[in-house]
Amino acid sequence: MSLQRTFLPMQTLRKAAAAATIGLSFAASVTAFADDAKTQYFPLATFRVGAYASSGIPVWAGEIDYFRYINEVEGGINGIKLVWDECETNWEVEKGVECYERVKGGKNGSPVPIFLPHGDPISKALTEKSVADKIPLVTIAYGRTEAIDGRVFPYSFPTVFSFWSEASSAVNFIAAKAGGKDKLKGLKIATVYHDSPYGKETQVPLAFLAKTYGFEDIQIPVPHPGNDQSAQWAKIRQLKPDWVFLRGWGVMTPVAIKTAAKVGFPVDHIIGGIWSGSEEDVRPAGAVAKGYLAITPFPAGSNFEIHQKLKKYILDKGLSDLKDPKSFGSVYYNSGVDEAIIAVEAIRTAQAHFGVHPINGEEAQWGLEHLDLSEKRLAELGATGLEQPLKPGDNSVNTVLRVPGRRLWELNDPFLYRVTGRVQAARSSGVDERSVRCGFRDFRFENSYFRLNGRRIRVHGALYTVLQYPISQSTPYDEDLLRRDILNMKVPPKEK
Repeated sequence: MSLQRTFLPMQTLRKAAAAATIGLSFAASVTAFADDAKTQYFPLATFRVGAYASSGIPVWAGEIDYFRYINEVEGGINGIKLVWDECETNWEVEKGVECYERVKGGKNGSPVPIFLPHGDPISKALTEKSVADKIPLVTIAYGRTEAIDGRVFPYSFPTVFSFWSEASSAVNFIAAKAGGKDKLKGLKIATVYHDSPYGKETQVPLAFLAKTYGFEDIQIPVPHPGNDQSAQWAKIRQLKPDWVFLRGWGVMTPVAIKTAAKVGFPVDHIIGGIWSGSEEDVRPAGAVAKGYLAITPFPAGSNFEIHQKLKKYILDKGLSDLKDPKSFGSVYYNSGVDEAIIAVEAIRTAQAHFGVHPINGEEAQWGLEHLDLSEKRLAELGATGLEQPLKPGDNSVNTVLRVPGRRLWELNDPFLYRVTGRVQAARSSGVDERSVRCGFRDFRFENSYFRLNGRRIRVHGALYTVLQYPISQSTPYDEDLLRRDILNMKVPPKEK
């Protein structure tokens, strides 16, 4: 069940348009012979074994089925056939990085246009490598939250929404159930999370939201892979939270649901995160999963036009990668189709600009940044309602916030305001929210003097000899020395 569909604020569609893609891109050395290749190589980092395989297998099926559809029905992307192979990562950082290093040079003269890490820890480990190799990383509903800023992370493309948005979605839903955000005060919200960088991504926003709205934020880690959660749910029974936010992955999700039922916690008060929200997560739990809630940006179902095409040309002809037919149209299967659509359309966009040939990483980055998935184009693809429109360029909303009688930042009164911005998509209950601290001041060097808020100030400093802190190894023998110097530097400015 989808609580709400939450979208990233359109920071830059350099990022958001770019954000929804798959694959790998390659370095410039491939460019010299890419034109001679007749195929476009897409290496797939997968994990078909281990504790997380059940969640990943339907994702690859959605991707591969769409790639096969492009080859079988359309003859490739403008005649360039897609080829791929898999590299098993077991969802482990070391294996994921090894896989990336092994495939980044392309195959048989075909460069890698985009790389899909298919794992939050792996994506974080590859951030700097992707810049050096000029290979875009596409992370769909996972990855570094701060990577939405394409000025700082030019080769990272997070898509759909971030884990911070996921956290605010859960809190917004609970608030709606409670009767408003003012009713959150005094509630207990426990987050049972995968004890990894992925699982911890929501801790900062939840701490902020707890402070803002007055609910108790309880954090309960579950060690990898989450096969035994008796201790965690015993703690839930003891603390008696009003809601549980479950940020699991793979086997952790059904184990959590079954263990919650054993301790008597109502399953309809458990909200699964993005990667605890597909049919494959709840089927193993059986009847006790009835009523379970989950956040998902990927619409489930097989009634989309593209699914009818996939069924006719791929599934019915025995060409599907699906291992379990019940997963056709599941949340995870559809996330794979989403990724594949964006990857293919990014390549198509790059070909229109650079020429019809196998696209390399730098060209794919351009294609991602200029990707225009309009409603018209989505209709042509049969993906209306499955994929959200993505438009190229910098998408921003400018507004003026007036603060009457503003309080200025002063040396002896460093007052700061908190500014919170909230973005909500039309016809959606999903909200994305960011909050920063800022102040008002005017600091300038004018007529040979420093001036703060129009008044002249004298800038003071402290001088230590070369043998003293912080220049050398020794530290002040008396803390009062440091305190005195700091106070001297904060002498009130004199009026003039």
